[in-house]
Amino acid sequence: MRNKGISALVCAGFMAGAAVLGGAVPAAAQAGDAQAADAQTGGAQAADGRVGASSDIRDRLEKIPGMKVVSVADREGYPFYTLTYAQPVDHGNPRAGTFTQRATLWHKATDKPTVLYTGGYTLASNTTALTKLIDANQVSVEHRYFEQSRPSGAAGSDWSKLTVQQEAADEHRLTRALRGIEKGKWLGTGASKGGMTATYHERFYPGDLDAVVAFVAPNDANNRDDSGYERFFRTVGTAECRSALNAVQREMLVRREALLPKFEADAKEAGDTFEETLGTTDRAYEFAVLDQVWNFWQSGSVDNCPTVPDAKKASDDELYDWSKKHGFSVYQDETLGTNGTGPYYRQAATQLGWADLKFKHLGDVRRYPGIYQPNSVLPEAMRGSYDNSTIADVDRWVKTRGQRMMFIYGENDPWSAEKFTPSHRDSYRYAVPGSNHGASIAKLPAAEQAEVTATIKRWADVK
Repeated sequence: MRNKGISALVCAGFMAGAAVLGGAVPAAAQAGDAQAADAQTGGAQAADGRVGASSDIRDRLEKIPGMKVVSVADREGYPFYTLTYAQPVDHGNPRAGTFTQRATLWHKATDKPTVLYTGGYTLASNTTALTKLIDANQVSVEHRYFEQSRPSGAAGSDWSKLTVQQEAADEHRLTRALRGIEKGKWLGTGASKGGMTATYHERFYPGDLDAVVAFVAPNDANNRDDSGYERFFRTVGTAECRSALNAVQREMLVRREALLPKFEADAKEAGDTFEETLGTTDRAYEFAVLDQVWNFWQSGSVDNCPTVPDAKKASDDELYDWSKKHGFSVYQDETLGTNGTGPYYRQAATQLGWADLKFKHLGDVRRYPGIYQPNSVLPEAMRGSYDNSTIADVDRWVKTRGQRMMFIYGENDPWSAEKFTPSHRDSYRYAVPGSNHGASIAKLPAAEQAEVTATIKRWADVK
């Protein structure tokens, strides 16, 4: 159900992700929290954006209703603005109150292209590969209800406003506000859950962006049909590696009585608790075991297969220690709920979907058959009911009406097992051979890399 950093449930925002729940916080997915901009720049910026030249970019930003420049730092000779922007809690009822959404703008020149980047979680601080490729300005935005971009008071506990459509509307307002300053082409991008978010923005506001490049973006269009994920785990890597991983996963549950005390000792040392989410250490242990194989492939590769121990011959210590280093991820109260990755799991439970794997090889050693789903790792107040309609609509739209959209996946990435299918309207999909959740343009074969680069530069109108 990944999300640990993500784990299987989460996809990365950085690139990232987690195992089960479709979206990924990353094991490569989370981009990281926003970096604080402490150094202040002196003087104004020129039209080319160089620090120290004369320009009115800051003044223009501060004249946008609801926008505040929190700080300005120097990044590679150009101003890096940390911003807040007042957004409606409910875009369908703007008078119902507002919240402050965090964003950043790395400004180079008003006539350069601009990359709109969301990690899908907290405010990401990294410069995207797309930004570097086309020498663009970059706008980064924190997803609503994550970290500091969460409404205060009662509205912050109204999870019904954490939806795909509301976040798309947030990004729409921000894009339209900043397009008055940045006049070049605008390209949306993100990885894992960030790639999903960029795709949703394009679907609901196709006039905002000139193109979208999404990396390892899961597409659980039919949450009742997880045959794509099941097929992935039947075919990924080699038969020998698959069998060895399944054997280790099974043995972790067979030896539960011997290994659970080790898990409990680790939890006590780390200060981990489970009462608000999974409930008990036994349930938390089983959940972590279920995530193992997903996480192995999410962040590893066939090169790691020789390290898999012989499940029958390995001692308890050898089995447990190897597992902790290769996919055994712990879901604890401290990193879930309102202040952690909980908002992602809320989205997975209600709209994004998740991989409800059957685990046939574990049937007789599992104690909690229905545990592998996002509501299991949420506090009771954040749990919700699933509605497939939005994601099914996005899937159909991308297939039939999407334009200038590109999807890049990893061949050996479980999150890439259920993909978006682009239309024939100047839209494309690529798979990086042997790659995991960290698939990138740079990892594509040379011919495809050149093709992708040429397409993106054409979309951005740069040489």
